Amino acid sequence: MASSRVSFLATRNYISPSCRAISNHDIDGCTFGQASFPTKRKIRELSVVRVATDLPLVVQQQPRKEVEKEKKLVAWTSIQQDRWEGELVVEGKIPQWLNGTYLRNGPGLWHLGDYDFRHLFDGYATMVRLYFDNGRLVMGHRQIESDAYKAATKNNKLCYREFSEVPKYDNFLAYIGDLANLFSGASLTDNANTGVVQLGDGRVVCLTETIKGSIVIDPNNLDTLGKFEYSDTLGGLVHSAHPIVTESEFLTLLPDLLNPGYLVARMEPGSNERKVIGRVDCCGGPSPGWVHSFPVTEHYVIVPEMPLRYCAQNLLRAEPTPLYKFEWHPKSKAYMHVMCKASGKLVASVEVPLFVTFHFINAYEEKDEDGRVTGVIADCCEHNADTTILDKLRLQNLRSWSGEDVLPDARVGRFKIPFDGSPKGELVDALNPCEHGRGMDMCSINPAYLGKKYRYAYACGAQRPCNFPNTLTKIDLIEKKAKNWHDEGAVPSEPFFVAHPSATNEDDGVVISIVTDKNGEGYALMLDASTFEEIARAKFPYGLPYGLHGCWVPKR
Repeated sequence: MASSRVSFLATRNYISPSCRAISNHDIDGCTFGQASFPTKRKIRELSVVRVATDLPLVVQQQPRKEVEKEKKLVAWTSIQQDRWEGELVVEGKIPQWLNGTYLRNGPGLWHLGDYDFRHLFDGYATMVRLYFDNGRLVMGHRQIESDAYKAATKNNKLCYREFSEVPKYDNFLAYIGDLANLFSGASLTDNANTGVVQLGDGRVVCLTETIKGSIVIDPNNLDTLGKFEYSDTLGGLVHSAHPIVTESEFLTLLPDLLNPGYLVARMEPGSNERKVIGRVDCCGGPSPGWVHSFPVTEHYVIVPEMPLRYCAQNLLRAEPTPLYKFEWHPKSKAYMHVMCKASGKLVASVEVPLFVTFHFINAYEEKDEDGRVTGVIADCCEHNADTTILDKLRLQNLRSWSGEDVLPDARVGRFKIPFDGSPKGELVDALNPCEHGRGMDMCSINPAYLGKKYRYAYACGAQRPCNFPNTLTKIDLIEKKAKNWHDEGAVPSEPFFVAHPSATNEDDGVVISIVTDKNGEGYALMLDASTFEEIARAKFPYGLPYGLHGCWVPKR
């Protein structure tokens, strides 16, 4: 065993809406600026012992300039080494009931040799593990060993098509060969850098937009165990990066790029076979809309048809457009389709206002006084139909921020989809976006309320000016208020809710986030989900790149 002693200063900042007394600016009638705090918390110097296991450390060799500047930009900088594991010293107190493993997936390696990738979504997957055991916390991280990652590190060059990156061709014949492989899917990446889920049978699978990018890992040591091979004949190249996963089923959407529409499919625990529930034909546009995620209720699957649509022409390009693999078709309009889980029949298809979303939050059924379903409500992190959010996530944009307020506005968008045969639905604000700084993404809920009427959601919001979501926010959809946590200059990742095993209230639990601070250091943060106040944190040996989505694996 190896150990080292680290001295650092820890600060905790917390904002509630009632504390926003000092305003930097007033935009469109809403104020969200510098917060004043009801009490000043003391800054304490701590002496921390880090205990690390004797794992081999494979350090990424990176020619770097302006070290101090890059240290502060560590959220957008490649991981320092392939793996690390060790026990962390906790400041505060982790609840004794919090026993299990939090896994967080996301891009973590954005360069090969001297070549830097363009986009946040291009990076090779880095899996982070936080193991909670009776108040103790062990952190580890490893690279997911996809074929794309292994080929790139072996050959020191890009070998598969990533989100915005295309391999460089030695000659024209190689280019033609790559195009042929694109249509078969052979040249598409299997870089599973987006999400991670635990299936009902216990297997843990990392996912991305490509179907081939489904990779099984061991949650205990982060070993890559191999591809998750689907045993059916549904085919296709892409699927939703966010399937709906419970102990009893796995639901996913498969866009049909040739005959525009979507297959809705189910997979049972212990099986690798997807079975079709039904099909939705697109109502507009030359291709299906992007379906990064989708919501469900207890009895229905909701299929969003966004006017940001897949574009075959952009897939073939060697250089990306500002919309990458997609194209904006506002004249094709936007739709929401509702399918019965049991029968596969469509019960509603309505036109809705134009929208852009990566992530749906939740959905539920509305009933009349006789218990009959009259429609559904579906909530999402909606970017006001502004497609520029995609290009704002170029690494150059994230690394070169100079203080301007350039993050596009976002809100909790609420779709109201009637079942009375009406041709149109509604899209409204679920609450005033100023409550969360007009920033909204990377959401989670209490999973016991999936598909049911719910009150609370947890997400990343904004304290402006900023170029990226920089707060954690708890949304109260009944009171239409938000509580916000903020550490100046820090970049927090998705706030993940873990329920107390004996919870009686919806917000009885802990919210976990991995944070990179303004000095390039990193820590695990635990908030009381009810009060949204910090209860514990544990510093990492170094800051980690920004990550995307996580899951909770309970201790058996």
